[in-house]
Amino acid sequence: MLGIPTLLYLLWSSNMAKQVDKKAMACNKPKRTSSHPKKSHIVKACEGGKEKIIRFGEQGASTAGKPKSGESAKMKAKRKSFKSRHGKNIAKGKMSAAYWADKVKW
Repeated sequence: MLGIPTLLYLLWSSNMAKQVDKKAMACNKPKRTSSHPKKSHIVKACEGGKEKIIRFGEQGASTAGKPKSGESAKMKAKRKSFKSRHGKNIAKGKMSAAYWADKVKW
């Protein structure tokens, strides 16, 4: 039997995260998910005949974005730090959240 805190959590999580229709999504096209409580983007990753729904990026985080001319040293350091910290996971390819975060947010 489930306790009250567990039931409340299940009710909360089912209301907060909407179901995604995997078939309706295009392959490898990230989308913004403003209604998701924690993750900022979603993508249907397709590679080698496999499909996988990946949510990535922290909701509300200020990322460095794409490199710009005249960019501050602080933003360059943020980008470099992210890429070095997640390098192994980025190298895994399209089926990892780090790859998509690097491509879209950094």
